[in-house]
Amino acid sequence: MEVVSVIAAAVAAWIFGAIWYGVIGKQWMAASGLTEETIDRKNPAPYIVSFICTIIVAGMTRHVLAGSGIEEVGKAALTGFGLGLFIATPWIATNVMFSQRNRSLIWMDGVYPTIGMALMAVVLTVL
Repeated sequence: MEVVSVIAAAVAAWIFGAIWYGVIGKQWMAASGLTEETIDRKNPAPYIVSFICTIIVAGMTRHVLAGSGIEEVGKAALTGFGLGLFIATPWIATNVMFSQRNRSLIWMDGVYPTIGMALMAVVLTVL
């Protein structure tokens, strides 16, 4: 059931993101120039879009793992970690630098895809 495993992997990564940004939320908001007053917590769009994007990433991660013949949990975790660290995070760094935003956002936002994709890969391999 590829669809079920992709959705489960997306849920795992999305929950990790909620925990991660919950832990670094104040630092992240300060680095992003946001405050409690400027964030519209009643707007569901960022949460919906982020979950849809997480499903897309989980689907592609599944495709990469299957295409590479990776079936072992450890190799899958390493592959997901590498995709996050060496593909997603450099794009984040590029966006942060060109938008002249606080450089600490590189590590704050880079941890999410790095750990999130490793989690996705583990879930995809286990299910």
